[in-house]
Amino acid sequence: MRGVVIGMFIALAAAPITGEPVRKPITPDLSRPTVAVPPTASYTSAGRPAPVARPAPTESALPRSKPVRVSIPAIHALSTLMPLALNPDRTIQVPPLSKPMQAGWYSLGPTPGEVGASVILGHVDGYRDPGIFFRLRELKPGNDVLVTRQDGAIARFVVYHIEQAPKSHFPTEKVYGATAHPELRLITCGGSFDQRSKTYRDNIIVFAVLDDPS
Repeated sequence: MRGVVIGMFIALAAAPITGEPVRKPITPDLSRPTVAVPPTASYTSAGRPAPVARPAPTESALPRSKPVRVSIPAIHALSTLMPLALNPDRTIQVPPLSKPMQAGWYSLGPTPGEVGASVILGHVDGYRDPGIFFRLRELKPGNDVLVTRQDGAIARFVVYHIEQAPKSHFPTEKVYGATAHPELRLITCGGSFDQRSKTYRDNIIVFAVLDDPS
């Protein structure tokens, strides 16, 4: 069973949340070289994200538990995880640019290991220093991403797809949409740098799935 490695400390699992729609962030924060997540395609008349049905749990799914650390051995990336939510204008929060080696997880979506697409964001750089996801574009299918959870489990995800997408055509549904299995998305900036807006023009997106314990 490679999908989950149980740690040696006391479990502090949060109560699982079932049937809760994933809240998708909208308009990106384009200031400086920050991670940006462009608009979602569908909203209710109240201006809130349209509900997204969560798929039925699979045998390999884990209960809800906050992630506390991410490790990507292939690119020597290791960081604790800070929770990220939405700003008042409904843009997604990002880790502080002054701490480019800090990664964060989108806390309004599934936690890593739950059914659905959980999302971890990190800077490619900041103030001319490399960021935690500086080498994210180097990942290849088959590479591991390990997420340590508060309940003591280490969820092992396997990369299956990497793409570079213009921020003007961000694949929102592909990244945040419902999935039948526990999946993970890693997002950072990439492509050419726009000197006028002081940000990168593209996003690097890594898609990974929880390793099948069978």
